[in-house]
Amino acid sequence: MKWLVLLVQVPAEPSRHRVAVWRQLRKTGAAPIHSGSWVIPDAPAFTEGIERAKELCRNAGGSFTILHASPDDAQSTHALDSAFRAARVDEWNEFLGDCNKFMQEIAKEISIEKFTYAELEEEDQSLERLRRWYRELKKRDVLWLEEAVQADEALRAGSLALEEYARLVYAAENEI
Repeated sequence: MKWLVLLVQVPAEPSRHRVAVWRQLRKTGAAPIHSGSWVIPDAPAFTEGIERAKELCRNAGGSFTILHASPDDAQSTHALDSAFRAARVDEWNEFLGDCNKFMQEIAKEISIEKFTYAELEEEDQSLERLRRWYRELKKRDVLWLEEAVQADEALRAGSLALEEYARLVYAAENEI
């Protein structure tokens, strides 16, 4: 795999500029490897986000350098791959944790028999947030990680749980 190494320097003050660049790089999928150095696969999926980070950095008076990198030994390849892989695994694990919380919330609402349209709407919005997040994570998972498969299964389970909850809400509301 070919890589891009991003060398980023943003003035210390105001800190909001550094934070904006950092957030954009993370959102794009770049993984930090050293202070001010990031790595990301050289793939079209990342181009737009990198350009946005470069624009934010330069507008703040910073410098943004992109280097094309092809590691020449196994240790270098492993270092870049490991940094990017670890960032993706962390994101998928956070997503899986939120899917688990969603399932617990649905189970709680069923156990206390809170079958209202308002609660159904709230849970539907929570599931839609998870779907949007999943799509964002999937865009940058060029490694096709096992955690992505688990996330897909968790999202499907959440959709089924919400369908069942909706069925219970409609049944309860129609009894009134």
